[in-house]
Amino acid sequence: MKTFDICLVGGGMVGATLALLLAQQRQGWRIALVESFPMAAKADNGAAANTPLYQPSFDARSSALSLGTVQVMQELGLWQELCQHHTAIKTVHVSDRGHFGGSKIYHSEEGVELLGSVVENAWLGQVLLKQLQQQNSIEIIAPAKVSQLKPKARGMAFTISQDSEELNCFTELMVLADGGESPLAQSLGIDYQVNDYQQGAIIANVEFSQAHQHVAYERFTGAGPMALLPLGETENSCRSALVWTQPKDKTDALMALPEQEFLQQLQQQFGFRQGEFIKLSQRFSYPLQLQVAQEQIRSGLVLMGNAAHFLHPVAGQGFNLALRDCTALCEVLVQAQGASQPLGELSVLQKYLQRQQLDQELTVGFSDSIVRMFSNNRTMFEVARNLGFLGLDLIPQAKQYLARQTMGLANRKHRLNKGQA
Repeated sequence: MKTFDICLVGGGMVGATLALLLAQQRQGWRIALVESFPMAAKADNGAAANTPLYQPSFDARSSALSLGTVQVMQELGLWQELCQHHTAIKTVHVSDRGHFGGSKIYHSEEGVELLGSVVENAWLGQVLLKQLQQQNSIEIIAPAKVSQLKPKARGMAFTISQDSEELNCFTELMVLADGGESPLAQSLGIDYQVNDYQQGAIIANVEFSQAHQHVAYERFTGAGPMALLPLGETENSCRSALVWTQPKDKTDALMALPEQEFLQQLQQQFGFRQGEFIKLSQRFSYPLQLQVAQEQIRSGLVLMGNAAHFLHPVAGQGFNLALRDCTALCEVLVQAQGASQPLGELSVLQKYLQRQQLDQELTVGFSDSIVRMFSNNRTMFEVARNLGFLGLDLIPQAKQYLARQTMGLANRKHRLNKGQA
């Protein structure tokens, strides 16, 4: 039987980043990262491969990293490489279609260099995987699958299936970061609270006639919100990542439109703040729902990322909340190690969940309430939206909270141990 201190299932953005955060703590932990898709392995001499492979979760989409997440990447020693291909968000423009008002958040007013950053997932994935290869304390097991999870007195027994072989293993702490409605979590009888928004998100890259000038747009319509996230390293770039939320039936119809007709529909909904839309990349669509695990922890087990809470992409909160969860978990595990407590002890994991419970509740509630309020044409919701935008400009505290929520700093209380990744 092979033994680990911590085993992570899922090598996507959350699982990979958490593995690096754990390795950074320099606690001598034996860490396994199990992924069902191929991942780059170390060469026979232990050196990292020159061209890492990356798995399908690092696809054509882009991620909006809050300022808090950028700080985590800096502390991990990843930002120097990541920032070679990132686009700073210096202004956030929030508006409601068909109504006057709106609000703008400026980086200069918040006293920061940027409010956040947009990184294409393919680049983020390559940087994370390259760094994973350089960690001697992380054993990458891929492609492989984990099955037969069995709780034990001081951890979790499980089986790894790889290359038609099975390996019996044990870990003090099992971390499931294998996506929304985690199959492994469901195999343990963990239920999910699901709220189907009856919406789909259309994801694409678009080009327009005017430079984005580092502005990110959140545009609300009665049918659903849309976002344009700036792409291209300079303010003169004319490209953005589009996230367009629509009811399911309209999503299917928009996906079927020819490029020019799609751009015309987009122009009608967004307006001319970026001039004319002139080019469209390949489109992808995803169903949207809120999923929250009824149990995020058990003895020897913790759920992270989309396996714990899968949010609507309207405010770009999902990955950033997951990273705050990761930093809090690392802090609690270091304290447990210092107190000679088993890493998977229930009281240890309860301490983690108690620290993050308020952040999770506020962030999930913030995301969910925006979707409900800004995907409805009823008069009462329209009045509330207009009053909300007016309040942002008249009440500095309200606008400051929105800014700090956007930057991922509103509920962040934890800092990583300083160290070199």
